[in-house]
Amino acid sequence: MRRKMASGHSFAFLCDDVDELEHSVQQKLPMVSVVMPLKGFGEHNLQNWRTQITSLYGGPLEFLFVVESKDDPAYRAVSRLIVEYKDKLDAKVVVAGFSTTCSQKIHNQLIGVEKMHKDSKYVLFLDDDVRLHPGTVGALTKEMEKNPEIFIQTGYPLDLPSGSLGSYCIYEYHMPCSIGFATGGRTFFLWGGCMMMHADDFRQDLYGLVTALKNGGYSDDMTLAAIAGQHKRLITSPPVAVFPHPLASDLSFSRYWNYLRKQTFVLESYVSKVNWIMNRALFGVHFYLSWGFVCPYVMALVHIATTLRAPYSAIVKEAAGSSCGLKLVSFLLICTLTELVSMWNLTRVEIQLCNMLSPEGPQDSLRSYNWGLVFVAVLVDNFLYPISAIRSHFSQSINWSGIRYYLRDGKISKIERENSSKYTDLGGKHLYGKKTYPAGKSLLGYLSISLAQWHQPKKYDV
Repeated sequence: MRRKMASGHSFAFLCDDVDELEHSVQQKLPMVSVVMPLKGFGEHNLQNWRTQITSLYGGPLEFLFVVESKDDPAYRAVSRLIVEYKDKLDAKVVVAGFSTTCSQKIHNQLIGVEKMHKDSKYVLFLDDDVRLHPGTVGALTKEMEKNPEIFIQTGYPLDLPSGSLGSYCIYEYHMPCSIGFATGGRTFFLWGGCMMMHADDFRQDLYGLVTALKNGGYSDDMTLAAIAGQHKRLITSPPVAVFPHPLASDLSFSRYWNYLRKQTFVLESYVSKVNWIMNRALFGVHFYLSWGFVCPYVMALVHIATTLRAPYSAIVKEAAGSSCGLKLVSFLLICTLTELVSMWNLTRVEIQLCNMLSPEGPQDSLRSYNWGLVFVAVLVDNFLYPISAIRSHFSQSINWSGIRYYLRDGKISKIERENSSKYTDLGGKHLYGKKTYPAGKSLLGYLSISLAQWHQPKKYDV
């Protein structure tokens, strides 16, 4: 991409070949429906929504913002945003109602699919915490057109920690998703924040995917990944599908813990016996690897404490002299530094890629990362994951954004709605009541100021 930009191809962040921008090519592009299930309204939503609706895709494009009710703060906020762009895009807000047989997110997605245009060839599911690049929709569509055998195309988040330990734990938790970039596009990692599929697969209920999602589905990505694996269908991720994922500035550790519980809870849901076996295997492997990662650091502390105590005790001194504890500690230190350097380099590459794909958007920087907290987060996350997984296994229930789900035989069997939760886990979004705005400012004024501050003139604006 750098070479093409240097050679004069200023729009290399949109497509490899400048000829693809010709009107004759653009007018042949298929229609895409973008379905965005919304819940609450937070500090990054306006910025994220704006990057989504200002896509530079040249074909027909419609946006469906789906909320559970008009009481959701997201309803009023996104309605105001659509009014701002009413002459520039095809977008509408859909009220889905409350879910009764599946998670609210899946319910919103399926209602969005029902409402999408009959001519849509592809449907793109996006979370509202995804900061899209101008050429993302075009890049995903191009891959789907190039290879019709693709069942799902996905992308991955690049977490931008806010400074709290909880945000760094989430950053560390998502890092393994980047493995998808090392497999030549083919992957089995599926992130529900970005999924493009054939619209007809939903219209025809291919492999019973709509039925599986609607009847007790808890996790959209895990359910679809299981169906893809069962029928040996292809999941891919193009190299440009990495998205900045800003985390809430006030993301507390308790909210991280609830997020981790929500993630481990997906291992308790399944659509088939094979899927159940795979989840149990994943549970066991993750359990072993997580605590297997933490244990050497516990032993290292024991060896260091023994060495410090040795001068004051003959017995301890003799034991310390006959062991190779400090050598093992030194080896562990080398391994730790290697791991942190690898994470630093991967994050550096992803940040550079994101900045190139959104040249006129907010430019992210590696300098904002605290690598001491990254190390602590790695230990904390790996220590807590098995505990969270065990609790999820025995509780068989989880609170997700104010809704408590109960599982039975791998499917949602009961749903209770609670009004005690005021915030979501990652975005710090307000779920109920009114958003607090600067003194003397209305919601419309707040949205207008936020849009004005983030909007920058674009060289491709006419």
